[in-house]
Amino acid sequence: MGAIRRDQSGVTIVEFAMIAPALMVLLLGIFDLSYNVYTNQMLQGAIQRAARASTFQGASFNAAALDAMVTGEVHTVASNATLSFARKSYASFSQVGRPEDYSDVDGDGTCDNGEPFEDANDNGVWDRDPGAAGFGGARDAVLYTVTVSYPRLVPIAAWLPGQNANFTLKSATVLRNQPYDASKANSVPAMGTCP
Repeated sequence: MGAIRRDQSGVTIVEFAMIAPALMVLLLGIFDLSYNVYTNQMLQGAIQRAARASTFQGASFNAAALDAMVTGEVHTVASNATLSFARKSYASFSQVGRPEDYSDVDGDGTCDNGEPFEDANDNGVWDRDPGAAGFGGARDAVLYTVTVSYPRLVPIAAWLPGQNANFTLKSATVLRNQPYDASKANSVPAMGTCP
């Protein structure tokens, strides 16, 4: 009986069997993370090249070709990814993603009750995002956004709670259009009043 208690043969395989599931999940998680980081880098490079190409005159006629270029580069890494594209133009870099300026006279944090605002896009109403869809005109700042969604390389979502079976990346860049014709932007924005 004492010989059986002192017998150490087989202990290593039992210890490995206990640690193997955790080790496998860790390794698969590292593979998944690495794949997502690499895909993100490919997306960043592709979006930068497409954005630079879109700042030249006549690029608006090639929107499908520019989007196809980004799609092709992303598909070299994530072949079954779905991509969506958005372009917004602004009169200046300082307006990108910011609401139009207004004077909050009553201090309630909303543009209302006839408070004056700066109508940056000249549409007559206060906008939370004054960007216009599309490429814009000469000297406009263009926000180019690409959203990529693809199934995870490793089905880690089945083992870790809170994980989605698909992974989504969103990347954006802002560049100024080349001065190929007269700018359509107002040099001094019009003023308006909030409803």
